[in-house]
Amino acid sequence: MSGPDALSPDAVTVADGPELVDTVITGATVLTSTTRPAPGYPQLPREDTAARGTATFLADHAIGIRDGVIAWVRPSAEVEPAVLAQAAVVQARGQVAIPGLMNGHTHSPMTMFRGSAEDVPTSEWFNKHIWPMEVNLTDRDVMLGAQLAVGEMLLAGVTNFADHYFATDRIAEVVEAAGSRAMLASTFFSSQGAEGIERSAAFAERWNGAAGGRITTAMGPHATYTVNDADLATTAEHARRLGVRTHIHAAESLGQTESSLEKHGKTPVQVLHDTGILETGAIIAHGAGIVESDLEWLVPFADRVAVASCPMVYMKHAHTTTPVRLLHDAGITVGLGTDGPASHNTLDVLESLRMMSLKQKDALLDATWLTSAHALDLATRQSAATFGLGDSLGALRPGYQADIVLIDTQKPHLQPMHDLATALVLSVKSSDVTTVFVAGRMLVEHGRLLTIDTQSAAEELTRRIPELTDRSRGSIQEYAP
Repeated sequence: MSGPDALSPDAVTVADGPELVDTVITGATVLTSTTRPAPGYPQLPREDTAARGTATFLADHAIGIRDGVIAWVRPSAEVEPAVLAQAAVVQARGQVAIPGLMNGHTHSPMTMFRGSAEDVPTSEWFNKHIWPMEVNLTDRDVMLGAQLAVGEMLLAGVTNFADHYFATDRIAEVVEAAGSRAMLASTFFSSQGAEGIERSAAFAERWNGAAGGRITTAMGPHATYTVNDADLATTAEHARRLGVRTHIHAAESLGQTESSLEKHGKTPVQVLHDTGILETGAIIAHGAGIVESDLEWLVPFADRVAVASCPMVYMKHAHTTTPVRLLHDAGITVGLGTDGPASHNTLDVLESLRMMSLKQKDALLDATWLTSAHALDLATRQSAATFGLGDSLGALRPGYQADIVLIDTQKPHLQPMHDLATALVLSVKSSDVTTVFVAGRMLVEHGRLLTIDTQSAAEELTRRIPELTDRSRGSIQEYAP
């Protein structure tokens, strides 16, 4: 293993401070860290394996958790009996421990519209289905949708998600009660006037750092085609004042980029640059329409800007996909997302991981592109960087938050095990997740949720379907990128 992100043996096995811990996960194969491949790696010699990215696994290791943080990672045989005697012990033989997965872009409460608008073009999906139905939403609908979504994500090993929606206080309350993490943005359009921006900023200020730091926030302008440049500039001012990022849809397809050039003489990414959004830090949702000239605007802010790719949605809506190779070679972070369950149908980041790996090979007609180690780096280290949390999440190493997912590797579809990285990218299922910790607290045990009642939420939303799906009451907006 090599590179600036490599984890030295001493960093893995030496504990900082007292040996005693609250919880010990023992007997697991631990994915401690990943490294980013070198730019242009498909063209490098195949024997230069480190340049193609690394995923470091340690067999039969234990993880000690103290006060919600990883205290140490060491061979299971080296954990003293006295340490085990005073800790809660989780036996994890036959399982792999990975960092908690992160959903870099979604609209979680849209579980309520899952499967309600299928097999239609994007403009029809928005204008005739989703936006007319969203007129019907109540705060309680959003709360119920969020409960269902957070439960679904936790069961699939997703411990943190970047959300972009309405009635965001209700989503925050669900996250706080569930024990998970989220970066939440309150959506607004220019058609709402100044009130929309002020509401988004007030929410960001009110909830940033809440729930013991598990909730972070962002400004939430909907998109470059629904929020004008003046409002985007005001958004950047609020983001700078509050010290938060902006989460925004931009360059969602090549069609949007072409439309922006025709109408404004700028790509959506240049709009983000010129209005100050990139300078203050941003999650660009989708970016499937990013073109090579956009690198001029993105590269200077590579330390604070990331693109969240949701590959299944692009296939479903017949769009181009995120140009991951272009972004990778330019040093731009790419995180994984699902988009909302009304378009992606699930909130399964492992599914997105597999789709991205395969779609990238297919789009570039290059079987050597996006190795499994690289895909795992996107799903862990780069996804944490997407949230601006790369120094505390995305790796299982001392000092990092104890957001840990255990996956059963003994399932028939994962055996025989030739390569664990490949199995995690191309063979694993979300149902293989057995145990989930967030900040050292167990939220899923033996595949069972411990903090959320999803059944009651699903039953109430089902009774609400006739009201929710009434498309006769107007629309919150018009889709015309």
